[in-house]
Amino acid sequence: MLSLQNILNGLGAAAIPCHRDIYKAARSCLTDRSMAVRCAAAKCLLELQNEAVFMWSTDLDSVVTLCFKSFEGSNYDVRLAVSKLLGTVLARALTSKQTTASTKHNFRRISLEDVMELLGTGFLRGSCGFLRASGDMLKGTSSVSRDVRVGVTQAYVVFVSTLGAQWLERNFSAFLSHILDLVSQSHPKAIQSPADAIGCRRCVSFILRATVGGLLGEKAQIAAAKEICQAIWKLKKVVDAAMSDGNLETKINTTDVTVSQHVLVCALQELGSLIHGLGTTAAPLLQDSSTGVLEAVISVILHPSISVRLTAAWCLRCIAVALPSYASLLLDRCIERLSALKSCPEAVTGFSFAVAALLGAVKHCPLGIPHGKGKVIMTVAEDLLCSASQNSRISLQRMQAGWLLIAALMTLGPAVVQHHLPRMLLLWKCIFPSSPKDLETEKTRGDSFTWQVTLEGRAGALSAIKSFVSHCAGLLTDEVVQRLLPPLPSAVDLLTQLSSIYKSYGNSLKTPSTVYRHKLYELLAVLPPKAYEGNFSAVLKELVTDLTVPDSQIDASTFLLPPLCHENDLLLLGPLLQETDHRFIEEQLLLGNSIAGGSLEYDPYSIFEKFTKGDSVPKPLPPALSVISAATRLFGVMFSHITESHRLQVLEQLLNSIKQTKGSRQQIVQLHVVSAFSTSLKHLANCKGSLGSEEVRRSALMLVVGALESSNPLLRCAAAECLARLAQVVSDSAFTAGLAQLSFDKLKSARDVVSRTGHSLALGCLYRYLGGIGSTQHLNACVGILYTLSQDSTSPDVQAWALHSLSLIVDLAGPLYHVHVEPTLSLVLMLLLSVPPAYAEVHQSLGRCLNTLITTLGPELQGSSTTVSALRTSCLLGCAVMQDNPDCLVQAQAISCLQQLHMFAPRHVNLSNLVSCLCEILLDNSVLMNLCSSYLLLRRAVVACLRQLVQREAAEVSEYAVALVKESKEDFTPDVNIREIGLEGALLGLLDKELDPRLCQDIKETLTHMLTSMAVEKLSFWLKLCKDVLAASADFNTVASIDTTQEEETAKVDDVSVLTSDNDDRFHPFRNPRWSTRVFAAECVCKIISQCENAGSAHFDITLAQERKQRDSRDDFLVLHLADLVRMAFMAATDHSDQLRLSGLQTLQTVVRKFAAVPEPEFPGHVILEQYQANVGAALRPAFAPETPPDVTAKACQVCSAWIASGVVSDLNDLRRVHQLLVSSLLKVQAGKEAQNHQYNESTSTMEVLAVLKAWAEVYIVAVEKQKNQSDTHKHCLKLANSSEESYRDITFSASGLLDLVQADLGTLSKLWLAALQDFALLTLPPEYASQLPAEGGTFYTAETIENARPHYYNSWALILHATALWLTSTGFIVVDPDEGVTNLSRPVTPTTMCQDSSTRPLVKSPEDVNTDRFHLILGISVEFLCSPRSDAAMESIIACLHALQALFDVPWPRSKIGGDQELGVELLNVLHRLILTRESPDIQLAALEVVRLILFAAQEHVKEKRRSAEVDDGAAEKETLPEFGEGKDTGGLVPGKSLVFATLELCVCILVRQLPQLNPKLTCSPAVQPGKRLLLSEDGSRLVAAALVILSDIPAVCSPEGSVSVLPTILYLIIGVLKQTAVKLQDGQLRLTVAASLQALKGLLSSPMARAEKSQNAWTDLLRSALVTVLDCWDQVDGLLQEFDEVSLLTAITVFVMSTSPEVTTVESLQKRCIEKFKITLDSKDPLVQCKCYQLLHSIFQHPNKTVSYPYIHSLAPSIVGKLQETEKAKPENAAELQVIQEGIKVVTALTAAAEEQHRAHLVACFLPILISFLLDENALVSATISAKSLHEFALQTLMQIGPQYSSVFKKLMASSPTMKARLESAVKGNQEGIKVKTTKHAKNPGKSSSIQLKTNFL
Repeated sequence: MLSLQNILNGLGAAAIPCHRDIYKAARSCLTDRSMAVRCAAAKCLLELQNEAVFMWSTDLDSVVTLCFKSFEGSNYDVRLAVSKLLGTVLARALTSKQTTASTKHNFRRISLEDVMELLGTGFLRGSCGFLRASGDMLKGTSSVSRDVRVGVTQAYVVFVSTLGAQWLERNFSAFLSHILDLVSQSHPKAIQSPADAIGCRRCVSFILRATVGGLLGEKAQIAAAKEICQAIWKLKKVVDAAMSDGNLETKINTTDVTVSQHVLVCALQELGSLIHGLGTTAAPLLQDSSTGVLEAVISVILHPSISVRLTAAWCLRCIAVALPSYASLLLDRCIERLSALKSCPEAVTGFSFAVAALLGAVKHCPLGIPHGKGKVIMTVAEDLLCSASQNSRISLQRMQAGWLLIAALMTLGPAVVQHHLPRMLLLWKCIFPSSPKDLETEKTRGDSFTWQVTLEGRAGALSAIKSFVSHCAGLLTDEVVQRLLPPLPSAVDLLTQLSSIYKSYGNSLKTPSTVYRHKLYELLAVLPPKAYEGNFSAVLKELVTDLTVPDSQIDASTFLLPPLCHENDLLLLGPLLQETDHRFIEEQLLLGNSIAGGSLEYDPYSIFEKFTKGDSVPKPLPPALSVISAATRLFGVMFSHITESHRLQVLEQLLNSIKQTKGSRQQIVQLHVVSAFSTSLKHLANCKGSLGSEEVRRSALMLVVGALESSNPLLRCAAAECLARLAQVVSDSAFTAGLAQLSFDKLKSARDVVSRTGHSLALGCLYRYLGGIGSTQHLNACVGILYTLSQDSTSPDVQAWALHSLSLIVDLAGPLYHVHVEPTLSLVLMLLLSVPPAYAEVHQSLGRCLNTLITTLGPELQGSSTTVSALRTSCLLGCAVMQDNPDCLVQAQAISCLQQLHMFAPRHVNLSNLVSCLCEILLDNSVLMNLCSSYLLLRRAVVACLRQLVQREAAEVSEYAVALVKESKEDFTPDVNIREIGLEGALLGLLDKELDPRLCQDIKETLTHMLTSMAVEKLSFWLKLCKDVLAASADFNTVASIDTTQEEETAKVDDVSVLTSDNDDRFHPFRNPRWSTRVFAAECVCKIISQCENAGSAHFDITLAQERKQRDSRDDFLVLHLADLVRMAFMAATDHSDQLRLSGLQTLQTVVRKFAAVPEPEFPGHVILEQYQANVGAALRPAFAPETPPDVTAKACQVCSAWIASGVVSDLNDLRRVHQLLVSSLLKVQAGKEAQNHQYNESTSTMEVLAVLKAWAEVYIVAVEKQKNQSDTHKHCLKLANSSEESYRDITFSASGLLDLVQADLGTLSKLWLAALQDFALLTLPPEYASQLPAEGGTFYTAETIENARPHYYNSWALILHATALWLTSTGFIVVDPDEGVTNLSRPVTPTTMCQDSSTRPLVKSPEDVNTDRFHLILGISVEFLCSPRSDAAMESIIACLHALQALFDVPWPRSKIGGDQELGVELLNVLHRLILTRESPDIQLAALEVVRLILFAAQEHVKEKRRSAEVDDGAAEKETLPEFGEGKDTGGLVPGKSLVFATLELCVCILVRQLPQLNPKLTCSPAVQPGKRLLLSEDGSRLVAAALVILSDIPAVCSPEGSVSVLPTILYLIIGVLKQTAVKLQDGQLRLTVAASLQALKGLLSSPMARAEKSQNAWTDLLRSALVTVLDCWDQVDGLLQEFDEVSLLTAITVFVMSTSPEVTTVESLQKRCIEKFKITLDSKDPLVQCKCYQLLHSIFQHPNKTVSYPYIHSLAPSIVGKLQETEKAKPENAAELQVIQEGIKVVTALTAAAEEQHRAHLVACFLPILISFLLDENALVSATISAKSLHEFALQTLMQIGPQYSSVFKKLMASSPTMKARLESAVKGNQEGIKVKTTKHAKNPGKSSSIQLKTNFL
C-alpha cells in the first residue's frame, strides 16, 4: 500500500487507467485485521483521490460507508488516517461542482446538506449501512460503537479544515445548526443513556472547538458567537413554550425540554470557550445589545435541567475571566436574582452555581472584585442555610446552594475569608450532631427525604471546609484547627452508619451517601493526620471496604493508575494515554461502555476550582468513581501514619479480599488495592518513613507481584513502578537484590507474554529509584536477559517492554554501562532494520534506547578515533531508519535522537537535512488546523529540536528553511509565503494556530532565541514581521474577504471578491492573529530595541546611521525605523485587548526612553521624536477614559511621565495635551475613596492613585533637575557670545516652564505625597506592630486589602520620596535671618500640610515639630530601606532614595539636625557603608559618597557653630582655656561605632581599597607597597576615588586638634597612595582625574587650620615632612618603570607642599635639596610637555611671598632656565609643544625680573633682552618662517613691548650699546604696525591657550 501511495504520488495524472484496480485492492485492505494495514490503505486512497475523480463523485457513498466500517474497532492511528481520507474526499466532493459542472461529465451535484447528511448518519447510526435498516436497528438495541463516532467527529474537523476558514465563515450558520442537531431531540437514539449523551456532547464540543476556535480569526469568532447566541435564544423559546404548556396538563412536551438540554450545553460551552479565548477583544460582542449575550446566558440559568444551569454558570465564569470588568457586575446581578427568586428551586440552584462560578473566576482576574462582596455573599449563604428548613419543596436546593456559596467564597483567599471565619466555623459546628447520642436519635427519626437533605447539607459543609483548608492555608493556626475538629468524630460516625441508613431508606439515598463519603475522604486527605488520630481505625475500615467491595463494576484503571505510573512508561501503552490533540474525545474510549467520562453535573462543587488545563470545562467523574480515587488518596496518607501491627493487618485484609474474588471483579479489586498501596508508598518515600518488619514487607511484596502478572497492561505498569517504590522505601540492598532475583527467575521460566512484560519492566524500574544498582554482575545479568527478550520476534509486546526497560537501565546505569554500549547499539540497529515497521511500539522503544545510548556516550561522540566514528555512524544510521518509519511517534524519537547528537557532536549532524525535515513536518498543510502533523508529540519534538538548534546556529537554520522552499519545485505547502516571511514568520503563524500551551511556550522560546541572535542583522525583516502581526489588529475593520491560504480551486472563484475587498490583493501573511500572538509581537519589539542597544550607538544616532547606510546600503539601523516603532506601539496601545494595550504602552515607554535624546539633524535644537507627539498623545488618551481598567491607566501614567520628563517637547502648549491627562487623574485622586471604581478590588484604586503620584513625582524631579542644570548653564552662558542667545532663551523657557506646569498643583501634590509616604512607612512596619496600624486603613489603602496594596507601594515609594525631599528642600524648611548670621528657626515659608498657616497661633504642632516629623519620616523610610534592600530591589529605588537624602541635606535646617545628632549621623554612615559593600553599581556608590560628603559637611557646620558661639560667649580674653570642640576632644581618641570620623574613614577606605587594592598594606605583604604594574582605573572607578578623596580632605575640620593628629597619618597615607598608584603618563599630557583629585585633596589638607593650631602644630609639621619624604621616595623606587611614571604629578605634589604648608615643613635643608634636585632632573627632560609643566610650577614657587622658601629654588634653578633660553637662539622651536616650553620659560624669567631686588634687576634685564630680541625675525625671514617661529616672534615682540616701558633706563642703555639689536627691533615693530588690529586679537588668543591649561592644573 505504501509503495502504491508513492507510485501514485510520482505518476500523478498518468496513472488514471489503473485507478480502479488500486481502489479495489485498497478497499479490502481498509477493513483489514491489522491496524497498520488499515493506516497504509487510508494513506494510499488519500493519494488516489487527488486524481481519481470517481472517488468523490460516483462512488462517494461506498467510500463513505467503507470509511465507517474501517472505524470499527480501530485504534487512534487508523482513526487519524481514515478521518483525514473521509474529510478530504467529502471536501473535494463539495468543492468539485464548481470546476467540473461545465464539463461533459454529468455528475449529480452534491450540496452541503448531502455531505452533512452523510457524516451525520455515521455519527448517529454508525457503520451499519444507510438504506438497509437492519433488524436490530428497528428493535432499537444497537448503539453506535464509540470508535466510529469518534472517527466521524475527527472527519468533521478535517472536512471543515480542508475547506478553510473562509468557507466556514460563509456557511457557519448551516454548519452550526447541523452540528447542534446531532445531539437534539430529532435523534433520541444517540442520547439514550446519560453516558451516550455525555459522549455525544463531547464530540460536538470538540468539532466546534477545533473549527471555530482553531480556524477562525477574532473577527469571525465574534460573528460565530453571535450565531451561537441566536441558537440559544431559539432553544430558550422552545423551553419556555414547553414549560407554560406543561401547566395546562399537556405533558407531551417535557421530552423537548429534557432533550434540548444537550444542545444548550454544547452551545453554552462553545460560547464560553470562544469568549474565554477572545479575552478583552470580546468587549464589542458583549456591548452589542442586539445580540444580548449576557441576557441569553442568564435567562438559561433557570432551565429545568441541572446540566444546562451548570454550563450557563460556567459560561458566565468564562466571560468574567475574559472581561474582568464584568465580574463584579455579573456577581451583583446574580446575587440580586438569587435573593429575589428564593422560592424557585431552579433559580436557587442556578444562580448559586453562577455566583460560585464567578467567585472561582476572581483568582484569574488580577484586578479582583471589591472586598465588600464577600460579606454580601456570606450573608446570602447564611440566609439560605437558615431558611432551608422552612419550605420542604426547596430545602434541598437551599442547603446545597448555601454551602456551595461558602465553599466558593473560600477561593478568594485569606484576606477576605478571615473576616467571615467565625460565622463559618459556627455553621460548621451546627450542621453535625454534637454527640453520638444525637446521631442515634437522628437515625430513629426522619424519612428518606430528610436524610437526603441532611446528607447533601453535610457533604456541602465538608466541601466548604476542604475548600477553606486548601485555599486559606495561611489561616490554619492551631487555634482554628482546634475549632475545626469537634464535628469530625460525628462526621466519621455518620460515615460508618451510612450503609445501615441506606438499607433502611432505600435507593434514593445511594447518590447522596456516595457524595458524602467522597467529600469526607477529600477533607480528611488535606487535614493534618494528627487531627483525627482517634478515628483512624474507623476510617480505615470504611476505606478498605470501599476499595475491596466496590459498588461499581467499572474498570477505572485509566483514571486511577496513570498518575501512579512514570510518564515515560505510559508510552508503552499506546497513544490513548498520551497527550494528543484529540484527547478530549478519545478519552471516552478508555472507559467501559457504561461511562463516557466526566461531566460537570456529577459534582457542582468543581465549578469554582482552578482549571486543570486551558479553558476546558472541569470534568469531574461520576460519584461512584470519584469516591474510589478519593479513597485511594486518603489511604495513602493514613497508611503512612498508622502503627506497624495495624499495617500488617490492613495488608493481609487486602490480600484476602483479592483472593476471595474471581474474574473481572478480582481485577477491579486488585486495581483499587494496588493504586491505594502505591499512593501510600509515595507518601512514605516523601516523608522518609520506613515500611516495617519482615512480615509487612512480605505481604506488601505478595500484593505487588500479584499485580505484576495481571492481564491489564496498565496495571502491570503501575505494579512495576510500585515494586520499585517498595524497594526505595525499604532501602535494604539485600531486599532489592532479592526482588531482582525474583524477576530473573520468573523471566527464565515463564513463557507467557503477561509475566514476561511485567517482570522485564520491573527490572528497569528498580534502577529508576535506586540510582543504579552497584554491582556489575547484576547489570550484566539484567542486560543479558533483556537482550534475549528483545529478540523474541513472536511477541512484539515483549520486545517493546524489554527494550523500554533496557533504555531505563542504559539511562540510569551511567558510566558502568560503557562496556555494553557497542553490543547494545548493534542490537538496536539490527532490530530497527529487521522488525517490520507495522510494529510501531517496538520501534518506539528502540528509539528510546538509541536516545539513552547517545546520552550515555555524550561528548565522547566528538572524538575522531575509528571506534568513536563507527559508533557515531551507527547512531546516525539508526536515526535515518527511524525518520523513514511511517509512525509519527517513531519519527518524533528520531528527531529527539538527532537533537541529542547535535548537542554532543554538532559538526557531524547534517543541519540542512535536519532543518528541511523539521520544516516539512511543521509546515506540512499548515492550513489544516490540527493537522500540520496530526501528532501533538511529533510537533512538540520538532519544536523542541528547533529550539535547541537556534540557540547555537539561528542564522543557518533560518537560511536552510528558506532555501528548502526555494528548491522544492512544486510548492509542498499551500503556505508558500515562507519565502517572504521566513521560518520566523512561519513559526509565528504556527504560534497563532496552536492550542497546546507547552508547544506555544517552546515556539515562543525558539523565536526569542532567533530574535536575540539575528534581530540586529535582519532588522527590517523582524520589524516587518512584528508590524504585520500588529497591523492585523489595526485593520480589524477592513478584513479582506479572501483567504489566501486556501486550496487552488476556490482561489479561482474568489477573484470577484478580491476586487471588492478593501485591501489591495497583495499577500497578507497573518490573517487576524489572536491577541496573544499580537502581545508576543509587541514584546518582541521591546526585545529588538534592547538587542540594538547592546549592538552599538549607531542604532540611536540618526546622523551616524544615515552616513553608514550611505556607505553600505545593507546596513540597517533601528533609528531609521522609528516611525514604524511608534506606529506599532500606537496600534497595540489602542487595541481592544487589555493585555495588548499594556504591551503597547510598555513598548511606547521603551521607545520614548531610548530615543528621547536623539537629535534631529535637519532642525538643530530639536529631537527626532518631536514629530510623533500627536501619535503619543493619541495613544495615551484612550487609557484615561473612565471605563479603562486601572492597570492600563497606571501603565499610561508611567508613559505620560516618561514623555514629559524626556524633554522631547519643549513647547508648553504641545505638552499641555499630555499634561492635561495627568491633571485629570490628579483630580480623580483628590476625589478620594468615595469616587472609587466599584468594579474592581479596592487595591486597584491604590495602584492607580500611586501610579498618578509617581508620575507627577517623576515630572517634578526632572523639572527641578532641569532648573538646576539651567542655573548652572546660566552662569556658563553669561560668558558666551551673543550669537547663541536665542537658543539659550529657549532652554530657560522650557525648564522653568515645566516647573511652572507642576507648580500649579504642587500644594495638593505635596500633601498627597506625604500621605502616601506615611502609608508606606506604616506598611513597612514589622508584623508585631500590626496592632498599631490604623483600623480603617491608610489614606490610599483599606485595612482589608492591605496585602494587595503593599506591592503597589513598593513600586512607587522611591520616586515619591525623592520628589517630597526636593519639595521640602525648595521650601527650605526654614528662613535664614541675615542680621544675626545665625540660622534661626522661624516661620516656614509655606504653610505646612499638617497644620494651618502659622499666623493662626493656637497650633496643634509648632512648625518646628512638623518639620521634625517630616524629616524623620523621610530619613526613617530611607534608612529602613537602605539597611537591607531586598536582593531584587530595583537600582532606581536605591538611587532615588540616595538622591532624596542628598536633596534633604542640601539645606541648612536638616543638616543642623543631623550635625547635632552624632549617633544619627554614624548610623546613616554605617548604612551607607553596608550599601557600598553590597552593591557594585558605580552610580549607587557615587550617590552614597555624595550623601557622606553632605553628612560630613553638616558635622563641620555644627563644630564651627559651636566654636564660634563659644568664642562669642567667653570673650577673647580667656581664649587659652577654650574647651575643644570636634571629635577626639583633648585626648585624640576615636571610638569605633560612636565616632563619625571613624565611620567616614571606614567608608572611604572601603571605596579606595576596592578600586586600588595595592593601597591595602596587608595585601602587599609589607607596609610599603610593592611597586607593581599600575592599574588603569575605569572612568567610574576614577570618579569614585576622586569623590572619596574629597571627603578625606574634609575630615580634619570635624576633629579637635588632638583628634586631627590621630587621623592625619591615615589620610596622608591614602591620598599619597592614590597619587603614587595612579600617576601614570597619558598621551596628551592631561592629568588623570584621580591624580587631580589627590592633589586637590592634598592641597585642602595642607592648608587646614589644624596645621597652624598651637596644640597640633608640631605634630602636623613632623607628619607633613614624613609625607613629603614619601612623595620624594616614590621617585627613587621606580627605576625600571620610569617610562610610564608621571613626574609632573609628583612635581606638582612637591610644589603643593612648598606652597601650602608653613615654611618650617619644607625649608629643612635635606628636604629642600632633594626637592630642588627633582626639579633639576625634570628641567632636563626630553619631553617638552614635562618641561612646560615644570616651568609653570617653578613660576609659582618663584613668586612665593616668603623669601626663605623661594630663594633657594631661584638660586639653584634660574641660571639653567636662562641658559636653556639662550640655547634656543640656535635651535628654533619645531612644533607647538616646544614653542610653549619657550613661552613658559620667558614668562618665568619675566616673573623673576619682577621678583628680584632693585639692585640686581638691571643686570637681569640686560641678560634677558638680548635673548628676546634674538627671537625676532626680519621681514624676509618672516614670510618663509614656520608657524611656530612666527608665533615665537610675535610672543617675543609682545613681551618686549611690555618690559621696555617698565625698565626704560636699562632698555635705552642696551639699545644704544648694540645697534644691530636696535635695527632688528625697529623693523619688527614697523612690520607689526600695519596688521596690528588683526594681530592683537590673535595675540590675545595665544597666551589664552596656555593659561587655560594652567587653570586646570593650578592647585596652588
